[in-house]
Amino acid sequence: MSDPTRRRMLGQVAAVSALPILAACGTTAVRPSDGRVFSLGVASGEPLPDGIVIWTRLARDPLNGGGMPNTPLKVRWEVSADENMTEVVRSGVATARPEFAHAIHVPVHGLQPHRWYWYRFHAQGETSTVGRTRTAAAGGLDRFRFAFASCQHYEMGFYTAYEHMAREDLDLVVHLGDYIYEYGGKFGRPRQHDAFETTTLDEYRNRYALYKMDPALQAAHAAFPWLVAWDDHEVQNNYANDRDQRGETSPKMFRQRRAAAYQAYYEHMPLRPAAQPRGADMQLYRRYEFGNLLTLNMLDTRQYRTDQPCGDKKRPLCDAALAPDATMLGLTQERWLHDGLSRDRAAWSVLGQQVPLMEREIHRHGEVLFDMDKWDGYVAARNRLLGHVADIGKRNLIVLSGDVHAAWVGDLRQDFKKAYLPVLGTEFICTSISSKGDGWDSKKGPRRIVDMNPHMRFYNGRRGYTRCEVSPRQWRADYRTVPYVTRPGAPVKTEATFVVARGRPGVEIA
Repeated sequence: MSDPTRRRMLGQVAAVSALPILAACGTTAVRPSDGRVFSLGVASGEPLPDGIVIWTRLARDPLNGGGMPNTPLKVRWEVSADENMTEVVRSGVATARPEFAHAIHVPVHGLQPHRWYWYRFHAQGETSTVGRTRTAAAGGLDRFRFAFASCQHYEMGFYTAYEHMAREDLDLVVHLGDYIYEYGGKFGRPRQHDAFETTTLDEYRNRYALYKMDPALQAAHAAFPWLVAWDDHEVQNNYANDRDQRGETSPKMFRQRRAAAYQAYYEHMPLRPAAQPRGADMQLYRRYEFGNLLTLNMLDTRQYRTDQPCGDKKRPLCDAALAPDATMLGLTQERWLHDGLSRDRAAWSVLGQQVPLMEREIHRHGEVLFDMDKWDGYVAARNRLLGHVADIGKRNLIVLSGDVHAAWVGDLRQDFKKAYLPVLGTEFICTSISSKGDGWDSKKGPRRIVDMNPHMRFYNGRRGYTRCEVSPRQWRADYRTVPYVTRPGAPVKTEATFVVARGRPGVEIA
């Protein structure tokens, strides 16, 4: 990153520390809107060798519906080969429509593979900040660097991890869900929002706007292209398909809420127009290739799953968790994934998904428990996936997961109780950006879970993200953590580093 671009990015990041503090209650107030039409920043995503998607949303009063006229508005966009926007290579005009909250998703084509571009928007006499993005590689690729993250509960802390992420040397950011939280607000937390749980389209839009106003999050979006997937809190905690997990509404009524949530998600993410939801349905699983180095399969473990067995909490393994017809992905997505893994010839085959795949046996009060919302509640579905990996002889599988607000590393086997079985791949689970507050060191957390699960190699409960550097011969994962998020200004450090050698499944401490 050149000096002028870095200064621009760091200027965006520095703004987070200037937020006003309410001394009376120790929490940070929601920033009022300054009336700018590009108040929610810019973003890019879905990189291809010849193109990228660029995104923005027009919103002068973002926390109150957007504050824009109820008419279509023209937005001019530019993509340049230089950071000063003097070598414009693509440009055009998009229409921001009120039925989609005046958000635009512009697929830009005709670009060169594996190179940096800069972009901006113009509307209503204003110009957006300049974003930076990168196309995917087309052929040989010697190095690829990216970070993955999840779980950014606004009320629970500051997005300090994104401040540090924006300064990294990355090609991509992968977000694995819980971009927003639907919960109603609670007094006394580090940051505050409205007191209502989101259930309607207007409420989801306002919640996304609050999150998108965060300067550190805006800086990370403006610095790199993103690939995104949702988890549960984008709709409701631990929902499964069309099932309201509190049992308060029928599947038909819950699908109305899901339709509102899916539309708001689409409106605020740098997704392709083809992802536009149709009512309560939205095609989100997809596959992206980065040269011949890695293939990234972005999965959807919420929309198609069967209901959690025996409830959605930590429970002893019940018969329903072993049901052969239970599915995490749905049969269509499952076949799509299996076929893709069979055909993939990249150096690394990667799954970007939400909930932990590896078995996590928990001993508590004399009982052996498993988390029914994770793949532990869908044992037959997991066996089908890992059995397929074993059957096709794949030896380069990496799984990226989030959801559980702590960092974990472990190896994958067909039967996690049989340590003599061959390792099929490695799972890296990232911690949260801010969810659950400051967190804890590994010595103070559930270390015994690692001790009870011999396939696990690491646990840490601090906040942060995972940075990966991939080469044809090695996968390296750095767990980057901050000591606190309940106040601004935390430093970042590499808590631990792990490597996997290509063709030799199994993770090692670097």
